[in-house]
Amino acid sequence: MLLDLVSKTWKVLPKQVRTFITRRLQPKFTVSVTGIVTNDRGEVLLLDHLLRPHSGWGPPGGFVERGEQPEAALRREIKEETTLDLADIHLIRSRTFKTSYRDHFSAKAVGEARAVSREIRSLQWFGVDEMPGEMSLDLQFVIRKALEPAEL
Repeated sequence: MLLDLVSKTWKVLPKQVRTFITRRLQPKFTVSVTGIVTNDRGEVLLLDHLLRPHSGWGPPGGFVERGEQPEAALRREIKEETTLDLADIHLIRSRTFKTSYRDHFSAKAVGEARAVSREIRSLQWFGVDEMPGEMSLDLQFVIRKALEPAEL
């Protein structure tokens, strides 16, 4: 009986009111991208982010804007943070965690990397066995998996 009343009430509410209620009751969901970017020596680019929890070190990336494709977001974010262009982009992992979704890509760096965003303290190229120890173990795992030779 109560469910029938709720259902009937819901159906007669104006669309704007239903949308307002839905947006207040549903958790926000974010979509982001991360780039495992390597140079011609096989080193991986890591950024010291001002806003990243814990050590600050991690791969470049950011949020996908409304209507933007993930690969385009990756190119935009890396250009904004480091001035680099990208080549040979491949999706390597997708992951959902609570209210967020993230695509991890591998890519080759084109150009010279410079930290140009206020969100970035510094950047550095690291060998896979030289990554900062305080960096997230999950990120270290993703980077190592991305840089492993492909199995035939």
